Amino acid sequence: MTMNSEFSRIVDLRQIGDEPVVLEPTEAERKRLAARFQLSEVKAMQATISLRQEGNSVEARGHLAASIVQACAISGEDFPVTISEPISLRFVPPGAAHDPDEEIEITADDCDEIEYEGTSFDLGEAVAQSLALAIDPFAEGPDADKARAEHNLGGDVATGPFAALAALKKD
Repeated sequence: MTMNSEFSRIVDLRQIGDEPVVLEPTEAERKRLAARFQLSEVKAMQATISLRQEGNSVEARGHLAASIVQACAISGEDFPVTISEPISLRFVPPGAAHDPDEEIEITADDCDEIEYEGTSFDLGEAVAQSLALAIDPFAEGPDADKARAEHNLGGDVATGPFAALAALKKD
């Protein structure tokens, strides 16, 4: 993980306690996250995560909530989106993750494994990546149908380059 992240929160293994960790980006960090993920705005974001250390591995489970503004995939107009996602990660030392050539079966309960070096890892960057995975790149805003109609994006075969072929098929 990069230490120059837009939302870096370094966790030292020696400082892990029983209380959940609450991560909230500052306004400047929200702006940088919006730019990174090509969003119009990250209005709010909070992750509450419980950390449990098992030897050199750390299991991180919790919840990510965010309020973002993104462009509609059809109209390009901004619209608000609410994100509410569970977080389930495992931070492991190098070599502890699965061998890339090993065939494994992953279930919904399995954690994503993230390697770290030394005695700390960047929980903020992991949360930022979780946000990125929760964003629907093809999300449609409330005016998507109107934009489709205005720009003839309905997939009507009667117009366009395939209209002649469709007419031949009817004969």
